[in-house]
Amino acid sequence: MADNDATIQRLYTAFAERDGDTMAGCYAPEATFTDPVFVGLANGEPAAMWRMLAERAKDFRLELVEHSASGPTGTARWIAHYTFAQTGRPVVNDVRSTFSFNDAGLIVEQRDVFSFYAWSKQALGLPGLLMGWTPLLQKKVQGTARAGLKQFMSAGR
Repeated sequence: MADNDATIQRLYTAFAERDGDTMAGCYAPEATFTDPVFVGLANGEPAAMWRMLAERAKDFRLELVEHSASGPTGTARWIAHYTFAQTGRPVVNDVRSTFSFNDAGLIVEQRDVFSFYAWSKQALGLPGLLMGWTPLLQKKVQGTARAGLKQFMSAGR
């Protein structure tokens, strides 16, 4: 049986090093991913998302606070510190992840949870403070993120 906890550690070590290719290699081709910004990723999109985020990260630092795996599932809590590129604002994002793995130890499903409101206040400033709790702003951010990922993927990355 694969060491799924080692996969979690490899994923976040690679992210800390901004190594999107190693991160992408932690996912099965059929993997799915969702979080408050990137919703319902599939068909290679999770791997491309990590490549994009690793490539574009500014002033990035990651703390893997806790992680574990038992059988085909696992969890992690990690904190990302970075500068949000669109606004130049500093962000500290506390994320909880749940994973499902295949028999080869590759991630087939990942769900990340964090406070969109807390994130938007930091990343977007006043608009996030005033509107970050609304579905309207969250849908706008999701659409922007999806369009950015589509553009990144169409550039062959």
